[in-house]
Amino acid sequence: MNDSGQFYLDIILSASLPVKVVMLILILASVWSWLIIFSKGKVLADARKKAKKFEEHFWSGVDLNKLYQQLNSKKSNGIARIFTAGFSEFQRKKQSGQITVNSVESADRAMRVALGREIEDLESQLPTLATIGSTSPYIGLFGTVIGIMLSFHALSDVTQATIALVAPGISEALIATAMGLFAAIPAVIFYNRYSDKVERIYSQYDAFKDEFSAILHRQIGE
Repeated sequence: MNDSGQFYLDIILSASLPVKVVMLILILASVWSWLIIFSKGKVLADARKKAKKFEEHFWSGVDLNKLYQQLNSKKSNGIARIFTAGFSEFQRKKQSGQITVNSVESADRAMRVALGREIEDLESQLPTLATIGSTSPYIGLFGTVIGIMLSFHALSDVTQATIALVAPGISEALIATAMGLFAAIPAVIFYNRYSDKVERIYSQYDAFKDEFSAILHRQIGE
């Protein structure tokens, strides 16, 4: 470890107990946010990839009955889950001899429910990122206030105040502020980035739902 790293480590280890608690909270918050960032990034990337692959297969002219049987035999998610929900409801109405506009509307409702559940799954843990991003600076500021208070309180026991007496406390206080920003900034950046990705995926899913509903409408007229 270089001199600079050792210097900061010494300050952290020699910090007062309240400031250490604040630092520990911020470290845990930072680790938690990075775990969410990596896992959610993979989930969203897989969702986009699977949606693109499914739509390419869907619009290639595949038989919808065969496609439904393939997907229904295994647990599907994403855009495939929306398709199976709508097609299953439409087939149920068809088997009961109720092929009307209401049949398509019923299938559309089933797809909306499936769409809502898929987006809810994609949005999971994003509120945690938002919470970490919004609260970490204030937690760091709380540690800063405590550190400065303890530093000035130490001056009450001496007859001559010097910068050497308050410097360690102020240093640990400022590190607490920096750690709060270190935890908050990535959380805010990736929250905004992932929220935008979820919105794009929602638009893709919703467009497919509308297009598939139009296909079902055409089947009624045939």
